[in-house]
Amino acid sequence: MTKRIAVVFAGQGAQKPGMGSGLYEASEAARAVFDLAGDGVKGDCFKADAERLKQTEVTQPAVYTMDCAAYAALCEALGPLGLEPFAAFAGFSLGEYAALAAAGRFGDFRGGGFEAGLALVRTRSLLMKEAGRWPDGRPRGAMAAGMGTPEAVCALVEKARGADVLEAVNFNSPQQTVVAGDAEAVERFSAMAKEDRALGVKAIPLPVSGAFHSPIMAPAAEGLAEALAGIDLPESEVPVYLNVTGEAAPADGAALKELMVRQIKSPVQWQRTIENIVAAGAEAFIEVGPGKTLTGLVKKIAPGAAACHVEDAESLACAVETIRTL
Repeated sequence: MTKRIAVVFAGQGAQKPGMGSGLYEASEAARAVFDLAGDGVKGDCFKADAERLKQTEVTQPAVYTMDCAAYAALCEALGPLGLEPFAAFAGFSLGEYAALAAAGRFGDFRGGGFEAGLALVRTRSLLMKEAGRWPDGRPRGAMAAGMGTPEAVCALVEKARGADVLEAVNFNSPQQTVVAGDAEAVERFSAMAKEDRALGVKAIPLPVSGAFHSPIMAPAAEGLAEALAGIDLPESEVPVYLNVTGEAAPADGAALKELMVRQIKSPVQWQRTIENIVAAGAEAFIEVGPGKTLTGLVKKIAPGAAACHVEDAESLACAVETIRTL
């Protein structure tokens, strides 16, 4: 095996009803992860409708668990092939926590690391839910994908912001930049994109319940810093590339904590992340978790790299066959 494989973990927004049920039946390793998460999370993954799955306190534990279960199934399937260790991990937003868990930064993945990460994700989700509301409890923020060049999307953000919060927060690919902020500002952004085609931007609303990675999340960042204070983050053999910098996580636990806190309220540098992983030698990417959004982004950022995904028994089999032929 001469190819070097990177694993990328899906983030919030990729969730969908029924996710993981097929893996639960097909993979003993995936089943063990779902069972560790408990009946509540399993119920949300397998049975919750789309509306419930949009609630961030539901979405985050469910997607984190789905990511980790798909990763466990992948390791189980690739083990007999005698593959070299993975070259790198990275996760999109929430997916970064699954990547850190897989790398052992919360402790051994099968020896309590998954559960430690899940507890942290639950805390993070509640902090972000609270930060995403006005003082009277009304939801405050929204997000939309801006299809167009980063320059065009950022220029439209400046036009649409007004007195509200509105920022470009996810730099996903050469043709996709997500914006987040006050719901009214996101609506203006979308309306302006539709009304003036000359701006070169198409806006697509995202199924999330807050303005994640924007300044609105500052209170959540403060709470996360407190939650991380007593947690040990050991070093890992496989590098985890982080959203905030697009670079490998520092070995020092305190430095990693600072970047995890910044991540909640800072843009996701996904394009830079994938480019840096390729520059480090990765030649194939496997996305684990619901959907195949990241697979599509990888193909746009690094068209020379092989890319596939794992979310059910069929896609797992396809991923294994793809890896066999590399």
